[in-house]
Amino acid sequence: MSEHILAHLSGADAVLGNLIRAVGPCRLAPEADCQPFRALAQAIAHQQLHRTAANSILARLVHTCGQGAFPTPQMVLAASTRSLRAAGFSFAKVAALRDLAEKTLAQVVPDAATLLALTDEEIIARLTEVRGIGRWTVEMLLIFELGRPDVLPVDDFGVRSGFRAAYGLARMPRPQALAAFGERWKPYRSTAAWYLWRALELRRAGTLPIPVERIRLPRIARRRRRARARARAVAATASAATARDSARRRPRPLRGGDASSAPPRRSGGRNRARRRRARRSRAPASRR
Repeated sequence: MSEHILAHLSGADAVLGNLIRAVGPCRLAPEADCQPFRALAQAIAHQQLHRTAANSILARLVHTCGQGAFPTPQMVLAASTRSLRAAGFSFAKVAALRDLAEKTLAQVVPDAATLLALTDEEIIARLTEVRGIGRWTVEMLLIFELGRPDVLPVDDFGVRSGFRAAYGLARMPRPQALAAFGERWKPYRSTAAWYLWRALELRRAGTLPIPVERIRLPRIARRRRRARARARAVAATASAATARDSARRRPRPLRGGDASSAPPRRSGGRNRARRRRARRSRAPASRR
């Protein structure tokens, strides 16, 4: 690792510089030969599993499907669901593995030479089209397989936990706030992430240095707050519209005065005579 990179990070961030001196030289070394299909297939196998269990599944895949070598996309598509399940893949992972093979043959997942010519965001956009492959998985490939220098996986639990430990925070940093704070580490954010992972090892060993300064993360409005604000604005607009509609429906006063001042209607003579006859018919016979 270049001394220039470590000097840049130490000069940009005193806390990170203290961590770098405690950890020592960066041992981040990318793979010499990146094979996108193999790397993503291995990532699918490792999802939600311990490393030992995932390696056992991959070993069975090599033995049964690849006949001693890592299988090609054609071999994966030719294998039955039963054989892939016997290797240890769940139904969801079988579907993801086959989708990866299909998209590799369709060149959605490019070969190594094409991959190296793409930018980080272009690689993320293309590889996340594969079922079961998310942004975090591609970021790990960018750092450890392709050796891209400026990748900060802000959704990674280890990076966020290491940041919290190294900077003495009471709470876990939110991904958006960590991304904003990490702007100062450009263009070497991959190295910064590697040291944040090491911060957890130092904490477990009891050798994590005390932060040399207190920091305050950028305040970023939460999506829930923005959603509630939008909902309140919509409700206020609807309430105002309802009030206007009800005002339009109110009866208008009669000309020449208020509606309450209009003279009451008089009953005609026919109605009075009809009521008189009805009272006589209900009266007792002694009163007739």
